[in-house]
Amino acid sequence: MLGLVNDALTLDKQLCFALYSASRATTAVYRPLLDDLGITYPQYLVMLALWERDELSVSELGDRLGLDSGTLSPLLKRIEALSLVTRERSPGDERRVDIRLTEAGRALRSAAAHVPE
Repeated sequence: MLGLVNDALTLDKQLCFALYSASRATTAVYRPLLDDLGITYPQYLVMLALWERDELSVSELGDRLGLDSGTLSPLLKRIEALSLVTRERSPGDERRVDIRLTEAGRALRSAAAHVPE
């Protein structure tokens, strides 16, 4: 019956909605900090992974972030347009695309040091 307070299908009883709301709230807190750096939250996550280990393949980066290549490729193109990373085919395996930080990408790490605080 519609409208029952104890109905399992009420919005407030959905764990997925609570997680979605928490994710949006977290992203909103990060937004002004990352705006100062000129990057978005998903771009920040990519940079965090690369600051941990420079030179990852698109596949490795996708595994690390839980993103598929269809989501990750346009994201990497935008980060490359900001001159923070380069994307190059691996000389040993043309199917592999390697992502490396540029000097500007490495320098952004210092500027982002305050973000986790």
